[in-house]
Amino acid sequence: MVEARWNGKLIAQSDDTVVVEGNHYFPAESVVEGILRPSETKSVCGWKGEASYYSLDVNGAVNEDAAWFYPDPLPEAANIKGRLAFWKGVSVEG
Repeated sequence: MVEARWNGKLIAQSDDTVVVEGNHYFPAESVVEGILRPSETKSVCGWKGEASYYSLDVNGAVNEDAAWFYPDPLPEAANIKGRLAFWKGVSVEG
């Protein structure tokens, strides 16, 4: 089981992550409800496509743009559609 934690709280847990470039992509449904806040931030990866971001709101603290996902990944990255990954101090272990 792979777990993501931030600010003392479990934010995602799954035994079905996909690892790409060292990042665990969790199924969207494995993320604890109520902690993701939409962000306007976007970025582009040459082989995955355009990424969108979420900020985390955990125990009253906000971690801006700490989760990202590819709403419409390019064909080479189709295996991460419907999944998201974390960074910015989020601990991912398992």
